[in-house]
Amino acid sequence: MRRAPGEEAARSMRHWFKDRHFKSLLKNSGYLAVSKAVAAVAGLATLAFAGRSLGVLMFGMLILITSYAKAASGISKFQSWQLIVRYGGQALEAGETTEFKASTGFGLALDVVSGFGGMILAILLLPLIGGWFGIEDQYLVVAMLYCTLLPTMSAAVPVGVLRSLDRFDLLSWQGTATPIARAILAGIAWWVDAPFEAFVAIWYVTELGGDIYLWFLGWRELKRRDLIKGIRPTLKPRRLPGAWRFAIHVNLTSSMTAAWGPIARLIIGGLVGPAGAAIYRVAASLADSAQKPADLLGKVYYPEVVRMDLATKKPWKLMWRGTVLATTLGVLTGLVLLVAGRWVVDTIFGAEFLPAYPVLLVLIIAPFLAMISFPLVPMLYALDRPDAPLKARLIGTILYFAVVAPLAWRFGVIGAAIAFVIGVAAMVAIQAVQLVGEYRRVRAR
Repeated sequence: MRRAPGEEAARSMRHWFKDRHFKSLLKNSGYLAVSKAVAAVAGLATLAFAGRSLGVLMFGMLILITSYAKAASGISKFQSWQLIVRYGGQALEAGETTEFKASTGFGLALDVVSGFGGMILAILLLPLIGGWFGIEDQYLVVAMLYCTLLPTMSAAVPVGVLRSLDRFDLLSWQGTATPIARAILAGIAWWVDAPFEAFVAIWYVTELGGDIYLWFLGWRELKRRDLIKGIRPTLKPRRLPGAWRFAIHVNLTSSMTAAWGPIARLIIGGLVGPAGAAIYRVAASLADSAQKPADLLGKVYYPEVVRMDLATKKPWKLMWRGTVLATTLGVLTGLVLLVAGRWVVDTIFGAEFLPAYPVLLVLIIAPFLAMISFPLVPMLYALDRPDAPLKARLIGTILYFAVVAPLAWRFGVIGAAIAFVIGVAAMVAIQAVQLVGEYRRVRAR
Protein backbone atom coordinates (compact mmCIF):
# COMPACT_ATOMS: atom_id res chain seq x y z
CA MET A 1 0.00 0.00 0.00
CA ARG A 2 1.40 3.39 -1.01
CA ARG A 3 2.00 5.78 1.91
CA ALA A 4 0.65 9.32 1.84
CA PRO A 5 3.26 12.07 1.31
CA GLY A 6 2.85 13.36 4.87
CA GLU A 7 3.29 9.89 6.32
CA GLU A 8 6.40 9.31 4.19
CA ALA A 9 7.92 12.61 5.35
CA ALA A 10 7.23 11.78 9.00
CA ARG A 11 8.83 8.36 8.57
CA SER A 12 11.90 9.98 7.00
CA MET A 13 12.19 12.46 9.88
CA ARG A 14 11.98 9.65 12.45
CA HIS A 15 14.83 7.95 10.63
CA TRP A 16 16.89 11.12 10.97
CA PHE A 17 16.57 11.05 14.75
CA LYS A 18 17.82 7.47 14.90
CA ASP A 19 21.15 8.61 13.43
CA ARG A 20 23.74 8.78 16.23
CA HIS A 21 25.63 11.66 14.60
CA PHE A 22 22.48 13.70 13.98
CA LYS A 23 21.41 13.21 17.60
CA SER A 24 24.86 14.32 18.74
CA LEU A 25 24.57 17.36 16.47
CA LEU A 26 21.23 18.27 18.04
CA LYS A 27 22.45 17.68 21.59
CA ASN A 28 25.59 19.79 21.29
CA SER A 29 23.89 22.53 19.29
CA GLY A 30 21.19 22.54 21.97
CA TYR A 31 23.80 23.29 24.63
CA LEU A 32 25.14 26.17 22.57
CA ALA A 33 21.64 27.37 21.61
CA VAL A 34 20.73 27.96 25.23
CA SER A 35 23.88 29.97 25.88
CA LYS A 36 23.59 31.87 22.60
CA ALA A 37 19.98 32.79 23.32
CA VAL A 38 20.93 34.15 26.72
CA ALA A 39 23.99 35.84 25.24
CA ALA A 40 21.93 37.41 22.46
CA VAL A 41 19.42 38.91 24.89
CA ALA A 42 22.20 40.14 27.16
CA GLY A 43 24.12 41.50 24.16
CA LEU A 44 21.14 43.47 22.91
CA ALA A 45 20.56 44.82 26.43
CA THR A 46 24.21 45.89 26.60
CA LEU A 47 24.03 47.69 23.25
CA ALA A 48 20.75 49.33 24.27
CA PHE A 49 22.19 50.63 27.56
CA ALA A 50 25.32 51.91 25.83
CA GLY A 51 23.41 53.41 22.90
CA ARG A 52 20.88 55.22 25.07
CA SER A 53 23.56 56.46 27.46
CA LEU A 54 26.19 57.58 24.94
CA GLY A 55 24.11 58.58 21.93
CA VAL A 56 24.79 57.60 18.31
CA LEU A 57 28.13 59.42 17.94
CA MET A 58 29.90 58.23 21.11
CA PHE A 59 28.35 54.78 20.85
CA GLY A 60 29.91 54.64 17.41
CA MET A 61 33.28 55.58 18.89
CA LEU A 62 32.97 52.72 21.38
CA ILE A 63 32.17 50.34 18.52
CA LEU A 64 35.21 51.54 16.55
CA ILE A 65 37.62 51.10 19.47
CA THR A 66 36.41 47.60 20.31
CA SER A 67 36.22 46.68 16.61
CA TYR A 68 39.86 47.71 16.09
CA ALA A 69 41.00 45.25 18.76
CA LYS A 70 38.70 42.54 17.38
CA ALA A 71 40.02 43.13 13.89
CA ALA A 72 43.64 42.94 15.09
CA SER A 73 42.84 39.70 16.92
CA GLY A 74 41.06 38.26 13.89
CA ILE A 75 44.02 39.01 11.65
CA SER A 76 46.78 37.85 13.99
CA LYS A 77 45.24 34.81 15.71
CA PHE A 78 45.61 31.37 14.12
CA GLN A 79 42.22 29.99 15.20
CA SER A 80 44.12 27.08 16.69
CA TRP A 81 40.92 25.46 17.95
CA GLN A 82 40.34 24.17 14.41
CA LEU A 83 43.83 22.69 14.41
CA ILE A 84 43.15 20.84 17.68
CA VAL A 85 39.80 19.53 16.44
CA ARG A 86 41.28 18.53 13.08
CA TYR A 87 44.16 16.48 14.51
CA GLY A 88 43.26 15.90 18.15
CA GLY A 89 39.59 15.09 17.56
CA GLN A 90 40.39 12.31 15.13
CA ALA A 91 43.04 10.89 17.45
CA LEU A 92 40.72 10.86 20.48
CA GLU A 93 38.03 9.10 18.44
CA ALA A 94 40.58 6.35 17.78
CA GLY A 95 41.54 6.18 21.48
CA GLU A 96 44.92 7.88 20.97
CA THR A 97 46.13 10.94 22.89
CA THR A 98 49.54 11.63 21.37
CA GLU A 99 48.30 13.70 18.44
CA PHE A 100 45.79 15.47 20.66
CA LYS A 101 48.55 16.59 23.03
CA ALA A 102 50.83 17.52 20.14
CA SER A 103 48.14 19.62 18.45
CA THR A 104 47.25 21.30 21.76
CA GLY A 105 50.90 22.19 22.38
CA PHE A 106 51.26 23.54 18.85
CA GLY A 107 48.05 25.57 19.21
CA LEU A 108 49.22 26.96 22.55
CA ALA A 109 52.51 28.16 21.04
CA LEU A 110 50.68 29.73 18.12
CA ASP A 111 48.27 31.55 20.46
CA VAL A 112 51.05 32.98 22.62
CA VAL A 113 53.21 34.17 19.74
CA SER A 114 50.37 35.57 17.65
CA GLY A 115 48.63 37.14 20.65
CA PHE A 116 51.58 39.15 21.91
CA GLY A 117 52.83 39.88 18.39
CA GLY A 118 49.42 41.12 17.36
CA MET A 119 49.13 43.30 20.46
CA ILE A 120 52.47 45.04 19.86
CA LEU A 121 51.75 45.62 16.18
CA ALA A 122 48.20 46.87 16.81
CA ILE A 123 49.39 49.40 19.41
CA LEU A 124 52.21 50.68 17.20
CA LEU A 125 49.95 51.07 14.15
CA LEU A 126 47.01 52.71 15.93
CA PRO A 127 48.40 56.29 16.00
CA LEU A 128 49.16 55.98 12.28
CA ILE A 129 45.91 54.47 11.01
CA GLY A 130 43.32 55.18 13.71
CA GLY A 131 42.17 58.33 11.96
CA TRP A 132 41.45 56.38 8.77
CA PHE A 133 38.67 54.56 10.63
CA GLY A 134 37.20 57.53 12.45
CA ILE A 135 38.95 57.01 15.81
CA GLU A 136 39.62 60.54 17.04
CA ASP A 137 43.04 61.52 18.42
CA GLN A 138 41.70 62.17 21.92
CA TYR A 139 40.67 58.50 22.23
CA LEU A 140 43.85 56.94 20.85
CA VAL A 141 45.31 56.24 24.32
CA VAL A 142 42.09 54.54 25.41
CA ALA A 143 42.11 52.43 22.24
CA MET A 144 45.77 51.49 22.73
CA LEU A 145 45.07 50.34 26.28
CA TYR A 146 42.15 48.28 25.02
CA CYS A 147 44.52 46.49 22.63
CA THR A 148 46.33 44.92 25.60
CA LEU A 149 43.49 42.37 25.54
CA LEU A 150 44.87 40.73 22.40
CA PRO A 151 46.99 37.99 24.07
CA THR A 152 43.86 36.49 25.66
CA MET A 153 41.16 37.70 23.27
CA SER A 154 39.33 34.98 21.36
CA ALA A 155 41.05 32.22 23.35
CA ALA A 156 41.28 29.40 20.83
CA VAL A 157 43.15 26.55 22.55
CA PRO A 158 40.59 25.96 25.33
CA VAL A 159 37.79 26.06 22.75
CA GLY A 160 39.53 23.36 20.72
CA VAL A 161 40.18 21.28 23.83
CA LEU A 162 36.58 21.42 25.03
CA ARG A 163 35.13 20.74 21.57
CA SER A 164 37.45 17.79 21.02
CA LEU A 165 36.49 16.38 24.42
CA ASP A 166 32.78 16.89 23.63
CA ARG A 167 32.29 19.35 26.50
CA PHE A 168 29.92 21.69 24.72
CA ASP A 169 28.02 22.06 27.97
CA LEU A 170 31.00 23.89 29.49
CA LEU A 171 31.31 26.09 26.43
CA SER A 172 27.62 26.82 26.79
CA TRP A 173 27.94 28.02 30.37
CA GLN A 174 31.06 30.03 29.61
CA GLY A 175 29.35 31.63 26.63
CA THR A 176 26.81 33.31 28.91
CA ALA A 177 29.26 34.66 31.50
CA THR A 178 30.71 37.59 29.54
CA PRO A 179 27.47 38.97 28.01
CA ILE A 180 25.54 38.71 31.28
CA ALA A 181 28.27 40.45 33.27
CA ARG A 182 28.61 43.10 30.56
CA ALA A 183 24.85 43.71 30.46
CA ILE A 184 24.67 44.13 34.24
CA LEU A 185 27.60 46.53 34.36
CA ALA A 186 26.34 48.48 31.33
CA GLY A 187 22.93 48.79 33.00
CA ILE A 188 24.55 50.21 36.11
CA ALA A 189 26.63 52.61 33.98
CA TRP A 190 23.48 53.76 32.17
CA TRP A 191 21.65 54.22 35.48
CA VAL A 192 24.37 56.43 36.99
CA ASP A 193 25.03 58.24 33.69
CA ALA A 194 28.64 57.04 33.55
CA PRO A 195 31.10 58.63 31.11
CA PHE A 196 32.38 57.12 27.87
CA GLU A 197 35.57 55.76 29.47
CA ALA A 198 33.50 53.72 31.92
CA PHE A 199 31.85 51.83 29.07
CA VAL A 200 35.23 51.09 27.50
CA ALA A 201 36.39 49.77 30.89
CA ILE A 202 33.28 47.56 31.14
CA TRP A 203 34.01 46.02 27.73
CA TYR A 204 37.64 45.48 28.74
CA VAL A 205 37.02 43.86 32.13
CA THR A 206 34.27 41.53 30.92
CA GLU A 207 36.26 40.44 27.85
CA LEU A 208 39.30 39.66 29.99
CA GLY A 209 37.27 37.86 32.64
CA GLY A 210 35.45 35.70 30.10
CA ASP A 211 38.71 34.68 28.40
CA ILE A 212 40.42 33.80 31.69
CA TYR A 213 37.40 31.72 32.72
CA LEU A 214 37.55 29.85 29.40
CA TRP A 215 41.25 29.05 29.88
CA PHE A 216 40.43 27.77 33.37
CA LEU A 217 37.70 25.45 32.06
CA GLY A 218 40.01 24.01 29.43
CA TRP A 219 42.83 23.45 31.95
CA ARG A 220 40.45 21.86 34.46
CA GLU A 221 39.04 19.43 31.88
CA LEU A 222 42.54 18.40 30.77
CA LYS A 223 43.55 17.83 34.38
CA ARG A 224 40.40 15.84 35.14
CA ARG A 225 41.14 13.48 32.24
CA ASP A 226 44.84 13.30 33.06
CA LEU A 227 45.82 14.80 29.70
CA ILE A 228 48.02 17.70 30.81
CA LYS A 229 51.22 15.69 31.03
CA GLY A 230 52.97 15.71 27.68
CA ILE A 231 51.46 18.98 26.38
CA ARG A 232 54.41 21.22 25.53
CA PRO A 233 54.19 24.49 23.58
CA THR A 234 56.12 24.10 20.35
CA LEU A 235 56.27 25.63 16.89
CA LYS A 236 57.73 22.40 15.45
CA PRO A 237 54.82 19.90 15.32
CA ARG A 238 56.75 16.86 14.14
CA ARG A 239 53.89 14.44 14.85
CA LEU A 240 51.35 16.46 12.84
CA PRO A 241 51.92 16.17 9.09
CA GLY A 242 50.73 19.25 7.23
CA ALA A 243 49.95 21.11 10.47
CA TRP A 244 51.70 24.34 9.48
CA ARG A 245 49.96 24.31 6.10
CA PHE A 246 46.61 23.80 7.78
CA ALA A 247 47.29 26.48 10.41
CA ILE A 248 48.37 29.07 7.85
CA HIS A 249 45.37 28.47 5.62
CA VAL A 250 42.98 28.66 8.58
CA ASN A 251 44.67 31.84 9.85
CA LEU A 252 44.41 33.52 6.45
CA THR A 253 40.76 32.46 6.18
CA SER A 254 39.99 33.85 9.66
CA SER A 255 41.82 37.06 8.75
CA MET A 256 39.52 37.40 5.77
CA THR A 257 36.56 36.60 8.01
CA ALA A 258 37.45 39.61 10.14
CA ALA A 259 36.79 41.76 7.08
CA TRP A 260 33.08 40.96 7.38
CA GLY A 261 32.76 42.00 11.04
CA PRO A 262 35.09 44.34 12.92
CA ILE A 263 37.02 45.48 9.83
CA ALA A 264 33.75 46.24 8.07
CA ARG A 265 32.71 48.44 10.99
CA LEU A 266 36.07 50.22 10.89
CA ILE A 267 35.74 50.83 7.15
CA ILE A 268 32.22 52.18 7.61
CA GLY A 269 33.50 54.46 10.37
CA GLY A 270 36.12 55.81 7.96
CA LEU A 271 33.64 56.21 5.07
CA VAL A 272 30.55 57.62 6.80
CA GLY A 273 31.73 58.41 10.36
CA PRO A 274 31.23 56.92 13.86
CA ALA A 275 27.47 57.48 13.75
CA GLY A 276 27.25 55.34 10.61
CA ALA A 277 29.27 52.62 12.33
CA ALA A 278 26.82 52.70 15.24
CA ILE A 279 23.80 52.37 12.92
CA TYR A 280 25.46 49.50 11.06
CA ARG A 281 26.36 47.75 14.33
CA VAL A 282 22.77 47.84 15.57
CA ALA A 283 21.42 46.47 12.26
CA ALA A 284 24.12 43.80 12.07
CA SER A 285 23.51 42.64 15.64
CA LEU A 286 19.84 42.03 14.84
CA ALA A 287 20.57 40.38 11.49
CA ASP A 288 23.12 38.10 13.17
CA SER A 289 20.37 36.71 15.39
CA ALA A 290 18.80 35.08 12.33
CA GLN A 291 22.14 33.47 11.55
CA LYS A 292 22.58 31.90 14.99
CA PRO A 293 21.09 28.49 14.06
CA ALA A 294 23.64 28.11 11.27
CA ASP A 295 26.49 29.32 13.50
CA LEU A 296 25.56 26.89 16.26
CA LEU A 297 25.27 23.90 13.95
CA GLY A 298 28.52 24.82 12.22
CA LYS A 299 30.42 24.79 15.52
CA VAL A 300 29.23 21.31 16.45
CA TYR A 301 29.17 19.91 12.92
CA TYR A 302 32.93 20.15 12.36
CA PRO A 303 33.99 18.04 15.40
CA GLU A 304 31.30 15.54 14.44
CA VAL A 305 32.20 15.21 10.76
CA VAL A 306 35.96 14.78 11.29
CA ARG A 307 35.15 11.55 13.16
CA MET A 308 33.31 10.14 10.11
CA ASP A 309 34.45 8.39 6.94
CA LEU A 310 33.92 10.95 4.18
CA ALA A 311 33.94 8.23 1.53
CA THR A 312 30.58 7.00 2.85
CA LYS A 313 27.18 8.64 2.54
CA LYS A 314 26.78 9.35 6.27
CA PRO A 315 28.57 12.74 6.51
CA TRP A 316 26.80 13.98 3.39
CA LYS A 317 23.42 12.94 4.77
CA LEU A 318 24.28 14.69 8.05
CA MET A 319 25.18 17.80 6.06
CA TRP A 320 21.83 17.80 4.29
CA ARG A 321 19.83 17.23 7.47
CA GLY A 322 21.69 19.98 9.31
CA THR A 323 21.09 22.37 6.43
CA VAL A 324 17.34 21.70 6.47
CA LEU A 325 17.22 22.22 10.23
CA ALA A 326 19.26 25.45 10.16
CA THR A 327 17.27 26.88 7.26
CA THR A 328 13.93 26.18 8.95
CA LEU A 329 14.96 27.85 12.20
CA GLY A 330 16.64 30.74 10.44
CA VAL A 331 13.69 31.49 8.17
CA LEU A 332 11.41 31.75 11.19
CA THR A 333 13.83 34.13 12.93
CA GLY A 334 14.23 36.19 9.77
CA LEU A 335 10.45 36.56 9.32
CA VAL A 336 10.13 37.82 12.88
CA LEU A 337 12.79 40.45 12.24
CA LEU A 338 11.18 41.56 8.99
CA VAL A 339 7.80 42.02 10.64
CA ALA A 340 8.88 43.41 14.02
CA GLY A 341 12.34 44.82 13.25
CA ARG A 342 11.33 48.49 13.24
CA TRP A 343 9.51 48.14 16.55
CA VAL A 344 12.48 46.26 18.06
CA VAL A 345 14.95 48.98 17.06
CA ASP A 346 12.71 51.75 18.39
CA THR A 347 11.89 49.95 21.65
CA ILE A 348 15.39 48.74 22.51
CA PHE A 349 17.64 51.47 21.14
CA GLY A 350 15.35 54.48 20.75
CA ALA A 351 14.14 56.61 17.85
CA GLU A 352 17.67 57.93 17.28
CA PHE A 353 18.64 54.50 15.91
CA LEU A 354 15.62 53.97 13.59
CA PRO A 355 17.81 54.47 10.46
CA ALA A 356 19.15 50.98 11.30
CA TYR A 357 15.89 49.34 10.16
CA PRO A 358 16.33 49.77 6.37
CA VAL A 359 19.94 48.61 6.80
CA LEU A 360 18.58 45.53 8.58
CA LEU A 361 16.29 44.78 5.63
CA VAL A 362 19.38 44.48 3.41
CA LEU A 363 21.60 42.64 5.87
CA ILE A 364 18.92 40.01 6.55
CA ILE A 365 19.83 38.42 3.19
CA ALA A 366 23.24 37.36 4.53
CA PRO A 367 21.85 35.02 7.24
CA PHE A 368 19.77 33.18 4.63
CA LEU A 369 22.96 32.56 2.67
CA ALA A 370 24.72 31.41 5.86
CA MET A 371 21.94 28.91 6.64
CA ILE A 372 22.25 27.25 3.26
CA SER A 373 26.04 27.18 3.38
CA PHE A 374 26.92 26.44 7.01
CA PRO A 375 28.35 22.92 6.35
CA LEU A 376 30.51 23.99 3.40
CA VAL A 377 33.61 25.17 5.28
CA PRO A 378 33.64 22.33 7.88
CA MET A 379 33.29 19.77 5.08
CA LEU A 380 36.14 21.32 3.08
CA TYR A 381 38.36 21.34 6.18
CA ALA A 382 37.46 17.71 6.93
CA LEU A 383 38.36 16.84 3.33
CA ASP A 384 41.81 18.37 3.93
CA ARG A 385 41.08 21.31 1.66
CA PRO A 386 41.83 24.31 3.94
CA ASP A 387 42.90 26.25 0.84
CA ALA A 388 39.41 26.11 -0.66
CA PRO A 389 37.58 28.31 1.91
CA LEU A 390 40.56 30.67 1.84
CA LYS A 391 40.26 31.15 -1.93
CA ALA A 392 36.51 31.70 -1.69
CA ARG A 393 36.91 34.12 1.20
CA LEU A 394 39.67 35.98 -0.63
CA ILE A 395 37.56 36.48 -3.75
CA GLY A 396 34.56 37.57 -1.69
CA THR A 397 36.69 39.98 0.35
CA ILE A 398 38.28 41.53 -2.74
CA LEU A 399 34.84 42.01 -4.25
CA TYR A 400 33.58 43.55 -1.00
CA PHE A 401 36.48 46.02 -0.82
CA ALA A 402 36.00 46.89 -4.49
CA VAL A 403 32.36 47.93 -4.10
CA VAL A 404 31.99 49.11 -0.48
CA ALA A 405 33.39 52.61 -0.93
CA PRO A 406 31.41 53.60 -4.04
CA LEU A 407 28.22 52.08 -2.64
CA ALA A 408 28.71 53.73 0.78
CA TRP A 409 29.41 57.12 -0.80
CA ARG A 410 26.32 56.74 -3.00
CA PHE A 411 23.83 55.18 -0.56
CA GLY A 412 25.40 55.66 2.89
CA VAL A 413 25.20 52.83 5.42
CA ILE A 414 22.68 50.97 3.25
CA GLY A 415 25.28 50.90 0.47
CA ALA A 416 27.80 49.34 2.86
CA ALA A 417 25.22 46.68 3.71
CA ILE A 418 24.65 45.94 0.00
CA ALA A 419 28.41 45.51 -0.45
CA PHE A 420 28.46 43.05 2.44
CA VAL A 421 25.70 40.92 0.91
CA ILE A 422 27.40 40.92 -2.51
CA GLY A 423 30.67 39.69 -0.98
CA VAL A 424 28.97 36.96 1.06
CA ALA A 425 26.95 35.75 -1.95
CA ALA A 426 30.11 35.42 -4.06
CA MET A 427 31.94 33.55 -1.30
CA VAL A 428 29.08 31.06 -0.74
CA ALA A 429 28.73 30.36 -4.46
CA ILE A 430 32.44 29.58 -4.81
CA GLN A 431 32.45 27.32 -1.73
CA ALA A 432 29.45 25.39 -3.09
CA VAL A 433 31.21 24.79 -6.41
CA GLN A 434 34.35 23.66 -4.56
CA LEU A 435 32.45 21.17 -2.40
CA VAL A 436 30.57 19.73 -5.35
CA GLY A 437 33.93 19.06 -7.01
CA GLU A 438 35.28 17.40 -3.85
CA TYR A 439 32.13 15.27 -3.53
CA ARG A 440 32.56 13.99 -7.07
CA ARG A 441 36.22 13.27 -6.44
CA VAL A 442 35.51 11.31 -3.25
CA ARG A 443 32.65 9.34 -4.78
CA ALA A 444 34.78 8.48 -7.81
CA ARG A 445 37.37 6.63 -5.71
